[in-house]
Amino acid sequence: MVVQDVLDRKGKHVVTISPDDTVLMAAHRMNENRIGALVVCEPTRGCVGIFTERDVLRRVLAEGRSPDTTRVAHVMTTPVTCCKPDTSLEECREVMTNKRLRHLPVVDGTMLVGIISIGDLLAMEVETQQSTIEYLHTYMNSWM
Repeated sequence: MVVQDVLDRKGKHVVTISPDDTVLMAAHRMNENRIGALVVCEPTRGCVGIFTERDVLRRVLAEGRSPDTTRVAHVMTTPVTCCKPDTSLEECREVMTNKRLRHLPVVDGTMLVGIISIGDLLAMEVETQQSTIEYLHTYMNSWM
């Protein structure tokens, strides 16, 4: 299975934010969309970073910064680790585990085409395992 399989199931919608927006605006956007990360994009450069709940805790609150005046550009994670639609889910899982990431933007060339989370990978794994269990159950019952 590859990343495109995940995007086909969940959709390709990605919530983004500008690096010039404030952390408070980013937090509101994450809350409104019930998500834990925003891809930070610029019109000319594309995807320049990612801003996550972890960034809010570590780089804003823990450092005593004001969310209503701090710009996303000053606290986002950069460079951002991305994957491609044809990247295997196993490779994504390894990258996410080794780099301790929860989200991977998906890019095709320079175009942002989606985002996957560790939860998306787990859901696909459970679905695959469930299909295997059902297949084996059917196979075993056919011998009885």
